[in-house]
Amino acid sequence: MAPAVATAQVSNRGQTEDIIISQADLTPLQIAVVPFTGMNGPQISDVISGNLKRSGFFSPLNPASFVETGLTLANSPNYPQWTSIGAQAVLYGGVTQRADGRVDVGFRLYDPYRQCQLVSYQFTATAEQWRRMAHKISDVVYQRLTGEQGYFDSRVLFVAESGSQTNRRSRLTIVDQDGYNPVFLTQGDEVIMSPRFSAHNPDEVTYVALGKDYSRIYLYNLATGRRESLGEFDGQVLAPRFSHDGSKMAFSIIRHGNTDVYVINLRTRQLSRLTSDPGIDTSPSFSPDGSQIVFTSDRSGSARLYTMRADGSGQRPISRGGGIYTAPAWSPRGDMIAFTKQSGGRFHTGVMNTDGTGERILSSSYLEEGASWAPNGRYVMFARQSPGGDTRLWTVDLSGRVVAQAGYTERGSSPAWSGLLDAPPANLGVNQGPDSCAAS
Repeated sequence: MAPAVATAQVSNRGQTEDIIISQADLTPLQIAVVPFTGMNGPQISDVISGNLKRSGFFSPLNPASFVETGLTLANSPNYPQWTSIGAQAVLYGGVTQRADGRVDVGFRLYDPYRQCQLVSYQFTATAEQWRRMAHKISDVVYQRLTGEQGYFDSRVLFVAESGSQTNRRSRLTIVDQDGYNPVFLTQGDEVIMSPRFSAHNPDEVTYVALGKDYSRIYLYNLATGRRESLGEFDGQVLAPRFSHDGSKMAFSIIRHGNTDVYVINLRTRQLSRLTSDPGIDTSPSFSPDGSQIVFTSDRSGSARLYTMRADGSGQRPISRGGGIYTAPAWSPRGDMIAFTKQSGGRFHTGVMNTDGTGERILSSSYLEEGASWAPNGRYVMFARQSPGGDTRLWTVDLSGRVVAQAGYTERGSSPAWSGLLDAPPANLGVNQGPDSCAAS
């Protein structure tokens, strides 16, 4: 029997966003996000509520249902007034201005049933960074209540698309993970493909640009705006990806009708060829420890996933099902590989263990491709196109229970999710205060 499915609606800049949750598998935790006090306080609360809602793990309560009002950092919540409305967690905070123009954003998270404090913490930033602070608070709340690292203080690199199918314009674009603050990094005079972040430095990205008579891999620094070509290669270049430590890059080159995987040392610019099979070998992705590479090859007749050591030795197939496998991406946790699969007249986004076992399809539709992992390895972003429609960015959680259109709702493809922009707090503010929850 198929699980019951519910559709929740989230407001996003005047538009409606559908989040599909399998109610048979997941009951979101009801959290009360009280409007923060101070400058931009209510907006900070709105961003936090939106982040937690999209994760699928939380159901923020309607503020109109709150019995207690006027909560400040100076006092604890009246627990019975929150349990009476079903709140399983209560978050509130405030913004305080400093003399130097910066602001302190403090917050507390309580368990009203256990009647104790889960988190007490404070971030300091400029007033203009209030959205960043909301994302960082969301990460703390997510980690404290799920036990897994958050992913909200991150960005997405992708190809923004405009124009018609016969006259398409593509621009390299970066946006906050919730779809706000889009910035176009290229002007649309080149075809942009395969953007990727460096896991070592979230300001370093790479992408392929196709011109009338060239294909080039570029390195782009988001902080300085400096763009540098990786060099001229004999053949067309495809699908670059950084190694996890940022020292190398793997990509493919099409030469004389053959496509192989190469690795370049970004310091010495020494190029090494890793595959030499007559088939098409492409879309390499490093394991986080840099010891292995997963890639796509059709050497057996149809495209399958293969792994090899970082020096090219030990090449072996890992995908075991039927269909065409493409675009593998190694999880930042190192334990899984995401992929696109074509079978049964549809496209699928799936994951498997690194040895090919445990394959699971997370999402299926008319056309989808280009899986990219969230920094916590819990969610995957991909591009989806409906029949006759435009391509949009979507996300799915690792269980396949929560499928949602990503925060950026305009046309886009080839998403790449950054790592966290800052390391999370070491202790999450746990056990700070006389009313802190006892360790469980």
